[in-house]
Amino acid sequence: MTGNARTAAFRLVGDRVAHRGLRLLADAVLLASILGSVASSFIKSLPDATPAQIDLAQALGLLALLIFTVEYAVRLWTAPEQASGSSAMSARFDYVTSFLGVIDLVVILPGWVAMILSVNVGLIELVDLLALLKLARFAPALGLVGTVLRNEARALVGALMAMAVLLVLAAGVMYILERGAQPQLFDSIPHTLWWAIVTMASVGYGDMVPVTAAGRIFGGVIMLLGIAIFAVPTGILATGFAQEIRRRDFTVSWQAVASVPLFAGLDAPRIASITRLLKPQSVPRDYAIVRRGDPADAMFFILKGGVEVELTPRPVKLGPGQFFGEIALVKDIQRMATVTAVQDTQLLALEVSDFRRLMGQMPDLKARIEAIVEERLHTHDPTARPHRLDEPKGGPRT
Repeated sequence: MTGNARTAAFRLVGDRVAHRGLRLLADAVLLASILGSVASSFIKSLPDATPAQIDLAQALGLLALLIFTVEYAVRLWTAPEQASGSSAMSARFDYVTSFLGVIDLVVILPGWVAMILSVNVGLIELVDLLALLKLARFAPALGLVGTVLRNEARALVGALMAMAVLLVLAAGVMYILERGAQPQLFDSIPHTLWWAIVTMASVGYGDMVPVTAAGRIFGGVIMLLGIAIFAVPTGILATGFAQEIRRRDFTVSWQAVASVPLFAGLDAPRIASITRLLKPQSVPRDYAIVRRGDPADAMFFILKGGVEVELTPRPVKLGPGQFFGEIALVKDIQRMATVTAVQDTQLLALEVSDFRRLMGQMPDLKARIEAIVEERLHTHDPTARPHRLDEPKGGPRT
């Protein structure tokens, strides 16, 4: 009974959701809670807020905190459902220490600490604003930021250390150059650090300006160095983002190809050559990927989501790792079935020209595909009769 309840709860918050409507409802409640928490922070910061507005803000903040707490507990409880094959303790530890798990905890923990300790100044407003971090769950690109920072940590630490050294040296030299002319401004090295920071950042507030000739010359040099030194972390992050995106794209394509039974047994170089020919496509729910009577322009591998092949006497549903559309390419005929996405789906398409090229480069693969096609066309299995030319390998039976 507990396992069934945990599975049902997982459908609300898990990444592999079986019920689209429930997931949309859960997401809507979570987004509304985030907005309510931020609105609570805004209202509390108003100097002329009325007691009624303050009460409303406190109610919104408390409700959001309760929802976030329940969400965290449910995610912790259902973690074993997400990480199939792992022990319950290991799965829950992985969630707690994951990027999104840390964000979930950071959002709720200060709120309860502030309530228990009766802290009412400053901290509560900050706690409400922390709810914005939960948007990382709805924007996967934010998770990419954490990955890039972790991958480039050593290079970034080196760049930041160089920046810190330059800041301290710049503050020390400017203190020596300007303390005689402006003792009230450049009265110590720590105080002069403010000048070094705003100068290297090319902000220059104007509250601390060198007046001596040596000070101005040195200040100009620091400005130029600041532009160069700030460009280093930017370049590191830009390169890290580009490398991580390329790595993820390649990994996804490789895994999709390697998991297809059709390519089982191929060596790494040949899988890599197939990977380079595949083109990613994203289609929304209810989108007709191919239609009956269309020319055969590609075969498709399902990367994420699912499709429905309109066959008689009943349609066939396909999921990740399966593929469709290869028979029409081999026989050079029109599509004999319509294939529609049943949810938002990511595909890898092998266009007809690349398909022909691949068959020419890999005769053994061509023979295997032709054998599969002939078996489907001539078998007595009712799911593979000749008029069902688009029924995919890896489906019900091929």
